[in-house]
Amino acid sequence: MRHGAIMLLILLSAAVAHAETSADEAVARRHGWGYLVDKLAADGVPRAEAAAAFADPRVPAFDGLSFALDPRESRTRYRMLQSAVTVRAARACRDRHADAFAAAEAREGVPASVVAAIVQVESSCGRTTGSSPVFHRLARLAMANEPANLASNIERYLEDVPGDPAIADRVRRRAAYLEDTFYPEVRGLFTMAERLKIDVLAMQGSGAGAFGYPQFLPTSYLRYGVDADGDGRVSLYDMADAAASCARFLAENGWRPGITTAEQRRVLWRYNRSEPYIDTILALHRQIDQPAKPTNRAPQGKIAKRSQQVARTR
Repeated sequence: MRHGAIMLLILLSAAVAHAETSADEAVARRHGWGYLVDKLAADGVPRAEAAAAFADPRVPAFDGLSFALDPRESRTRYRMLQSAVTVRAARACRDRHADAFAAAEAREGVPASVVAAIVQVESSCGRTTGSSPVFHRLARLAMANEPANLASNIERYLEDVPGDPAIADRVRRRAAYLEDTFYPEVRGLFTMAERLKIDVLAMQGSGAGAFGYPQFLPTSYLRYGVDADGDGRVSLYDMADAAASCARFLAENGWRPGITTAEQRRVLWRYNRSEPYIDTILALHRQIDQPAKPTNRAPQGKIAKRSQQVARTR
């Protein structure tokens, strides 16, 4: 009898768990996230875990994603980030965290001035890392190729050029690119949450889903993250880890002492596919190590913050 009672309790517990999972999945699908629940489940994330994340009240319903076919960043966005004010701020960032940047340079062979320039541009030396929910931002971008969303974008573009057979193909290619770029980041968040023992919905960052001082995406954190201070964890909100991780990213993508400017640009393209961004980083890199010009007064106004990108990888 006792064995039978235990088995009955096990079966009842399983039934309750199944009912909760089914309820979460029903909510997730009703809110438009069924496409990603299925992909994540097929990719090794427990279905119940994926469904619970998308059913959580903190995750808004998917309301569609309209995307551009050939997005380009304006050079004016970075104009203030090449100003004398920003150069002084980047130089101060490098000086304030000199040990962290020097250690990263010694470890990876990437100049401290390059890493300092990136950290300054990405987060104002760690002061503005973003307050958007990373999970939702990445999930929206990963839904670009969801069938209904794809059809909606094709219809939208065909309104402007009716009958153009090439438009639908361009939309499909762009949607596939966005999915291939951002779905792995959503999957990476679940890996991060498991590894760090954190809530997958708790992470905050930019509007494009990047986080920390160097504004990494989850797969970059997982691949290039360095525990530089030896405390047993990788925190991109600690300058020692952030600088070392940024330097490792660049080194493993081809940065080495003595490379040409063209090669430097190719490496930085892997960090952010934006020519104005690359121009800005290299301009700051060249100026940070130059002697500061004397000034008789403090700089006026606030340092312009870099606008959050719609999608970091383009």
